[in-house]
Amino acid sequence: MSFDRVRVRIAPSPTGDPHVGTAYVALFNYVFARKHGGDFIIRIEDTDQTRYRGSSEDMILRSLKWLGLSWDEGPDVGGAYGPYRQSERREIHAKYAMQLVESGHAYRCFCTPARLEVMRQEQKAAGKTTGYDRHCRGLSQTETAAHLTAGDTFVVRLKMPTEGKTVFQDYVRGAIEIDNGRIDDQVLLKSDGYPTYHLANVVDDHLMKISHVMRAEEWITSTPKHVLLYQAFGWEVPTFCHLPLLRNPDRSKISKRKNPTSLRYYERSGILPHTLLNFLGLMGWSFGDNVEIFSVAEMIERFDPKHIHLGGPIFDQSKLNWLNNQYLQKSTDDEFVSYIRDQMFSPEILKLLKPLVCERIDRMEQFVDKNAFFFNGALTYDQATLVPKEKTVADVISVAGALADVLDDVYDWDGEHLKAALDTHREAIGWKPKDYFMTLRLILTGRKDSPPLIESIVVIGREVTRFRLRSLPQLLK
Repeated sequence: MSFDRVRVRIAPSPTGDPHVGTAYVALFNYVFARKHGGDFIIRIEDTDQTRYRGSSEDMILRSLKWLGLSWDEGPDVGGAYGPYRQSERREIHAKYAMQLVESGHAYRCFCTPARLEVMRQEQKAAGKTTGYDRHCRGLSQTETAAHLTAGDTFVVRLKMPTEGKTVFQDYVRGAIEIDNGRIDDQVLLKSDGYPTYHLANVVDDHLMKISHVMRAEEWITSTPKHVLLYQAFGWEVPTFCHLPLLRNPDRSKISKRKNPTSLRYYERSGILPHTLLNFLGLMGWSFGDNVEIFSVAEMIERFDPKHIHLGGPIFDQSKLNWLNNQYLQKSTDDEFVSYIRDQMFSPEILKLLKPLVCERIDRMEQFVDKNAFFFNGALTYDQATLVPKEKTVADVISVAGALADVLDDVYDWDGEHLKAALDTHREAIGWKPKDYFMTLRLILTGRKDSPPLIESIVVIGREVTRFRLRSLPQLLK
């Protein structure tokens, strides 16, 4: 197969909120495809069925559409190389895994979870790097047949070279070489019949004729496994291009505990979609001529991966706010009115608010003052009022952070599920109901006299609720 057409893809995992990192990688793939008249594809990487959430897949696709990134093939639009959910390609992946076993490039591993845990603990105790010890790599055909006859479960592992280096070319980084001895025999097919990312992504990229794999640099260390898989199958290797990771101000990898990472948070907080795309473009690439404000169309016209800068880009909220302000100032009167109406005061939000606020206002002029917390981001607090008697600031911060983690797993954002989550959390930490719920009311609304707490949290939404909980340490310094 020769790559006579540019075809790129993103393969997000539907296990949580739609991440700004997904949008960042999607933007560069989209721009590269459009620059070369090629195809941009979305493939859902849902092989981890224990963490899969259908609602997460819906949010990912919705957020990318909000940004204005359209795709040529995907789970919702179809295409010639589907299906585009990896879970629907299990038989394909299993067939290719067995092909590797038969060719001697992979093997069945019958090690139990208990044995693997004992192995890891022994390696740790000896001060060694943890990794599979290749116990099953040398099983004879007779031993393997005995395990299969006994009905023992197994995984399929890649037979990695134990010596030498694997070298591959990166489009922007040049030649990269990694010692094979640093990589253990990777699981390709799990005992439940689902492939791991490594097998599924190589098989699917080949069958979907992906010409360029543009992804985050955290995948560099996994690329030798992928290169060896291509070689084992006798397939042409695509061009790899690893983008620099988005980072927090302290240079750590961007994370929800230090920076809002949900695309839905930025939509909810009033960041314009073209602002966010412009900002993400600046994160990894330079337009040139000291230009900082540009459209996606202008980026497509000027784009060259060779101009991707590899220093870790800082996801600077103040820079994002400045850029959004520039777009607001440049907007027409009609555009500005649409932004405010559609993103802040939509009919859907106002209808949710009516039963909560009508009995608390006598005149419409009171609406904004008494209900501003529904539309704000971070709030300000009176520390003396916020902290219950016999509790400390540290106690409140700890409770807020732990609750944010709990709410990360609440996707059915309604009164029933929220009440259950809050009650379970309160009982687990042993706080009195009065202290717990009043503290949450103050954290999430900034007021003692706000509408009913659970109903208010429903309207405030997942993104802003968790943002306020996680912002508390900075606001109580």
